[in-house]
Amino acid sequence: MNISHIEHIGIAVDNLEESIQYYENVLGLTCYSIEEVKDQKVKTAFFLVGDTKIELLESTSPDGPIGKYIEKRGPGIHHLAFAVDSANKALKQAEELGVRLIDAQSRKGAEGLNIGFLHPKSTNGVLTELCSKEL
Repeated sequence: MNISHIEHIGIAVDNLEESIQYYENVLGLTCYSIEEVKDQKVKTAFFLVGDTKIELLESTSPDGPIGKYIEKRGPGIHHLAFAVDSANKALKQAEELGVRLIDAQSRKGAEGLNIGFLHPKSTNGVLTELCSKEL
């Protein structure tokens, strides 16, 4: 698996607009993109910090992954995402090494990235996302 950098840190929030205000007014960051990913039942907001992004995630439905996460654990850091050459190849390599997958194949995520998740039971409790720009 060829990881080039941390692509983003995903943070689950109750209220996207309130959270954006904190990141902009207190931390001095600029939200450069807000996007809804309908099939994942989530609305996202992105901030760039150096070469790494922060992705705020607000559920658009209580039965979506972020809605369920917040109900169970509350708001906070949700996942760590790494940039790889090919999400599909990285998922396959992880599986061959015995890592439990959430996604056997990559799918479309925010910002047009191909994404796939590794199960936190196989990653020392950290939900891990693999992201690529491959076609």
